[in-house]
Amino acid sequence: MDLKTEQRKFPFSLSARINHYLLSIFIIGLTALLCTPLSNQQGYHVVSFILLFVVSILATFMAIGPVFVAATLSALVWNFFFIPPNLTFHIDKTEDILMFGMFFIIALVDGVLTTKVRRQERLAREREERTNALFQLTRELSKASGIDEVLTIALERISNHFSMGAFFILQDGNNILHSSGRLQKEKKLTPEEYQLAEWVFTHLQPAGRFTPTHSNVQYSFYPLPGTRLNAGVVAVKPGRLFTADEKAFWDTFLTQIANALEREFLGELAQKARFLVESDRLYKTLFNSISHEFRIPVATIMGASDSLMNSIHPESVKADLFNEIFTASLRLNRLIENLLNMSRLESGQLSVRLDWYDMNDLANKVAEDLKEELKAFTLKVSIPEDMPLVKVDFGLLEQSMYNLVINSTQYVPTGSEIELNIRYEDGLLMIQVKDRGPGFPDKAIKDLFNKFYRVDGNKTGGLGLGLSIVKGFVEAHKGTVSVRNRKDGGSAFTIQIPTENPNIHNLLLNQ
Repeated sequence: MDLKTEQRKFPFSLSARINHYLLSIFIIGLTALLCTPLSNQQGYHVVSFILLFVVSILATFMAIGPVFVAATLSALVWNFFFIPPNLTFHIDKTEDILMFGMFFIIALVDGVLTTKVRRQERLAREREERTNALFQLTRELSKASGIDEVLTIALERISNHFSMGAFFILQDGNNILHSSGRLQKEKKLTPEEYQLAEWVFTHLQPAGRFTPTHSNVQYSFYPLPGTRLNAGVVAVKPGRLFTADEKAFWDTFLTQIANALEREFLGELAQKARFLVESDRLYKTLFNSISHEFRIPVATIMGASDSLMNSIHPESVKADLFNEIFTASLRLNRLIENLLNMSRLESGQLSVRLDWYDMNDLANKVAEDLKEELKAFTLKVSIPEDMPLVKVDFGLLEQSMYNLVINSTQYVPTGSEIELNIRYEDGLLMIQVKDRGPGFPDKAIKDLFNKFYRVDGNKTGGLGLGLSIVKGFVEAHKGTVSVRNRKDGGSAFTIQIPTENPNIHNLLLNQ
């Protein structure tokens, strides 16, 4: 919101008070005029009761000043126009003199007491409204999440309860002030105003308009101190000086806002600290894993290459060395692919290119790519004959299936069977990879798809990225991936992807 000058709404402004004085004079004069015929019939004492009643009525909605004027004027009017002799302030009878004095005192006391009672009612009502306002503010701030939401609530409540705009100047975490323009149009302060805001931030004392310090500027600046840190400064343009009650209400209001901002600041600092610790841990884990995982295939390639270059070997030995180089190259390529895929996921640059594909082609491609790794195992592929074409991203789904199958080869005994089952059911593409390995500890299952996670005691190596990449690629299809331990041993990974097949697609087009 814009920082704007708004005059505070007061119950009795100067123009309203002047109008009340004029209104009280007019009402007393009109009452006296209307009572003239009555005085001739009922006597002038009746007029005094009517004037007293009118003064009491005026006291219910006017301040003490107009009521005092009404009481004085009614006494003078009663004396001048109604007490014999008429049209003079002279009173002949002693009882009329006493009556006049009592009339004036009663009118004045009645007006003052009524005004005080009404003022107490107004103060009680204002206190109740302020208590409710603080309760609402505290409740909303307790539910707020983030500095932006706290500022939104604060700006709205300040506008509602104080009828003035506000501009927050918050610290950046290093005790340096920066204007908070995230939820409001940027308001640029003059250099002098900004220096004054910094002074308020440093000394934790208000300054500016209607304060003892630098009262010649257009803004009033108030600090926002919490129990552990100073959140910043709020700048406002009040219409006038606060009363004592209003100042206490304003200070309590700012305290609630400052505490909420402090809570969010500390939460952000704690989150940043956790992020730095986690980043450092992930960096060390990634560095150690990469150095270890890359060293093995690189050492294999270098050793086999050196042997081929510097020694003479029979053809069978050469074939074995070439095979070692090829296998190590595949492993190295897989590591690089996983790192690149994770980089795509983390950067948010992953795009899904959907098209119609035959799942038999996908399964055959995975089996072909894993030909070397699967030499020591049996891959059993199961796809129904009536399996329809499905609309997926071939590359992402191939990499997901590749990672699941290669994951199974790292856990199952040599010679074991690995199952790859694919089917289409109720609008879902179902892909399952099953094995008869040792399975996973129950406590590890919930973390298997986390980055860099490796099961305790796992000696198979790897960066711990393969399954997290599967999760990212499947979720890019708006699908899910899960894992469970099989009853008779082993594990089963299940991918479920909502997709359409040509039959449903054509049916929708025909409709």
